[in-house]
Amino acid sequence: MRHRLVLGILGAVLQLTAASECSADDSPLPSADYGISTIWRLGGIGGWDYLALEPSGARLFISRGDRVDVVATSGGRRTGVVPNTSGVHGIAFAPELKRGYTSNGRANTVTAFELDTLRVIQEAPVAGKKPDAILYEPRAQHVFAADGDSNDISVLDPSTLQVVTSIALPGPPEFMVTDAAGTVFVNIATEAGKLVAIDAKSLKIRATWPLPGCANPSGLAMDTVNHRLFSVCEDQVMVVTDSLTGKQAFRVTIGRGPDAAVFDSELRFVFSSNGLDGTLTVIHQDTPDQYRVIATVQTQKSARTMALDPATHRLFLAAARLGDTPPATADQPHPRPNMAPDSFVVLVAEPK
Repeated sequence: MRHRLVLGILGAVLQLTAASECSADDSPLPSADYGISTIWRLGGIGGWDYLALEPSGARLFISRGDRVDVVATSGGRRTGVVPNTSGVHGIAFAPELKRGYTSNGRANTVTAFELDTLRVIQEAPVAGKKPDAILYEPRAQHVFAADGDSNDISVLDPSTLQVVTSIALPGPPEFMVTDAAGTVFVNIATEAGKLVAIDAKSLKIRATWPLPGCANPSGLAMDTVNHRLFSVCEDQVMVVTDSLTGKQAFRVTIGRGPDAAVFDSELRFVFSSNGLDGTLTVIHQDTPDQYRVIATVQTQKSARTMALDPATHRLFLAAARLGDTPPATADQPHPRPNMAPDSFVVLVAEPK
């Protein structure tokens, strides 16, 4: 996922036409009493990107540059590793196949591993460059790898890792979600953000929708029951989109530097992790088309990615102490700050 510095604060520049915009207000809805309950001090070398909670909720998978660290959620102890995943970004699970998958951005490959033992089964090349987000679509049973540097998606067979096809996109892809009913949605990180819907059976683009008021969307979450998509954008806004029509339903002001979004269907909370501010925006879904910010929880600067445990309502956020930012280069036009040695942590946020 991309993390861009945001200059300025969202305000009058958003032209609210088809959608409304909301921030914290004085409504009678009680505040979400979330807080950081514990900190897992994992340390080690390597940066991080996506976090993924396996379906059982027992283990948290954390991308760490050249490997995936596996941590027991019962106490924050590292219990295993998926090795040799050069430039790893994302992790996806196929429970019925008892497999997991990683997208390896520097190697331009996808790795398949046994979910139970973490044993690497196979590593295979993708069709494009710099695979970032990765998703397993259960209905058609394909692995989707979002190739950030070639503006496409590599679709792979989950058993053989052979590339089935490549889907050209109208810009660099970011986070993906599926409705588990045959459609995959992907944010397109252009200055005027877009959202693409892909038919998982035909592997064709079904629709491309604009995201008015949303620049360079990254994190994406979904309410599958009410058909709503939640895109977090670098200009401090979360956009709500109807996944059936592509119509924008609402916009909500969030913090700076968002890079992940999750939806808790039981509590009807949408969360945005904001790395530049070091905050977690808690948004309540009053109705499918009405939302309001009810809390801003202090986390830690750099805590931009997260995963949700829907059974316990706990959130896991990765962070570290950051130093200077290296100069931009052709290979890395948006460099991230250097990480202080052995400072990597996972923050656990939960209702008090």
